[in-house]
Amino acid sequence: MLRELTHLPIVIDPSHATGMARLVKPMALAAVAAGADGIMIEVHNDPANALCDGAQSLTPAQFSDVADKVRKIREVITA
Repeated sequence: MLRELTHLPIVIDPSHATGMARLVKPMALAAVAAGADGIMIEVHNDPANALCDGAQSLTPAQFSDVADKVRKIREVITA
């Protein structure tokens, strides 16, 4: 729907949208599959001890996994 309403890039923030780290990956992948131009994801070395946004932050290893899967989805939808 946004593509019909604007010419601007569509960037999704699954970290803040869900507030839960366990939901960030599926929401990020869904956003990319739906055609989002970009995603913003909170990353922290130690989410449990982060001063803010820890509950929605991924570890660097988790982020790497999401980024790999995002690249694979992009390859499929842009082929």
